[in-house]
Amino acid sequence: MEWSTALGGFAAGLGISVVTAPVGVSGAVFLLPVQVSVLAVPSPAVTPTNLLFNVVAGPGALLRHRRTGALGGPLTRLLVTGAVPGVVVGALVRVFAVPGPHAFKLLVAALLLPLGTWLLLRTLYPAPPRPAGAGLKAGATRLLALAVGVTGGIYGIGGGSLLGPVLVARGMPVATVAPAALASTFATSLAGAATYAVLSLTTTGSIAPDWPLGLACGLGGLLGGYLGARLQPHLPDTALRLLLGGLAAAVGAFYTVQGLRWPVR
Repeated sequence: MEWSTALGGFAAGLGISVVTAPVGVSGAVFLLPVQVSVLAVPSPAVTPTNLLFNVVAGPGALLRHRRTGALGGPLTRLLVTGAVPGVVVGALVRVFAVPGPHAFKLLVAALLLPLGTWLLLRTLYPAPPRPAGAGLKAGATRLLALAVGVTGGIYGIGGGSLLGPVLVARGMPVATVAPAALASTFATSLAGAATYAVLSLTTTGSIAPDWPLGLACGLGGLLGGYLGARLQPHLPDTALRLLLGGLAAAVGAFYTVQGLRWPVR
């Protein structure tokens, strides 16, 4: 790998994580188009490379959240125990029954575009206040995390970009959702990257992560995630909701255009 590629990956990971960490998103979903269109990572290696980015980048924000006491709690346990089995299933689906790249982009668009739009509208035009604890119940939250884990294992997009908007739109504060979503993303990415590494030993094709690039992106994300987590307490909840919704909608729109017009290499 050339130094320019490594520096590009580091810069991308740094910039993306500074913006996404305050709202509980690792940034892998936003790094994916950079890897595909700019850094030319082949498919399906882009999936485990994104998961490797999450593994390396995650501790920066998690360390900051742990110091503030925001990391523990029942929501974190629910998301982790639901998503980790899902990411293993998703990795197996990606290797042995993977859909085409156009289906991938359109699926992500179908998830993120309406979800981001919904969160933006709910922030700008709030619904009547919900009673305390009116968010998703424990069983529904675990099932949601399982489904997100499967999606993350197939596409390497992490879970926070999907879990965050749903939980925030259901009335949970960003300060509660962000550390739990990041912890879930880290745990599922670790399990997913390990699964792909094992599968690469027994199957053919570009299945293993691009280790040098994944590490370069992850180191940038490690620094950016810590900086982004430090910014979170200084940002109003409404601004964070708008940021999360706007990012989700923008990536959804981007994938819609990409999925309809340009193939992935």
